[in-house]
Amino acid sequence: MTPSSQSENQSTADELAQVRAYQESVLHYEALDAQIDQLLQSAGGRTEDLSDEAYIRYRELAALRDLAYNRMMQLGSRLLDEI
Repeated sequence: MTPSSQSENQSTADELAQVRAYQESVLHYEALDAQIDQLLQSAGGRTEDLSDEAYIRYRELAALRDLAYNRMMQLGSRLLDEI
């Protein structure tokens, strides 16, 4: 194997790892979003109707979802920069 083909193989492996990381981040974001939706549906779709405990959980999930969204966008941006 030539140094050039080794470099190409490593580049392809790195790109695949980045795509997998992006896909996992999307799944993580979607799972958090689904949990939030389910929590809101249990209260008729309104945060005002959540119990205090459920509202705290809602805010925790929303904060985690925000972090997941930022990570997803960061990974997506990196992928697009390399195209």
